[in-house]
Amino acid sequence: MATRRRFPKPGDETFADGSEAASDPSRIRSSAIGLLARREHSTGELERKLESRGFDAEVTSEVLTELARKGLLSDERYVTSFITHHAARGQGPMRIRSELRESGVAAELVERLLDAADVDWVEAARTVRRKKFSASRPSSFAERAKQSRFLQYRGFSQDQIRAAFGPDAGVDPEFASDPDLDT
Repeated sequence: MATRRRFPKPGDETFADGSEAASDPSRIRSSAIGLLARREHSTGELERKLESRGFDAEVTSEVLTELARKGLLSDERYVTSFITHHAARGQGPMRIRSELRESGVAAELVERLLDAADVDWVEAARTVRRKKFSASRPSSFAERAKQSRFLQYRGFSQDQIRAAFGPDAGVDPEFASDPDLDT
């Protein structure tokens, strides 16, 4: 019985021996394009991935510059895609901003594209709150605090969280005084 040969995926190469293949621009380009075919990457993220696979840092940087010049690698396209995807998953602008900065994207680019994003962050916070906690308003201050912490974890600002609870941003009038807080 013949054994099957596994064909390597682009980027499966490791060059612990420091071979010449680690500095071959065509292999680096092939691996980078293979990774980009799966999803968008930021330049920094792609550079880290390629270097962790043993490719030479200097040649990798040159190849990525060439890919960016040809329009195959774009931090702007990556950020736009990231914002759209994560906003649709119910994440707020603060969390999105933080994750993009961790991936090595320039802060000014992140700010510009977050400001230009066609997302109503208050409505997104309302939707996330309703989905998690039902459409009813919180019945106590403790419940409101719990919901606020959840929205804060998801990356919404205090103003967006306040607006997500409604125009007066309070709790039901019958719970105006929380007995647990009275001393």
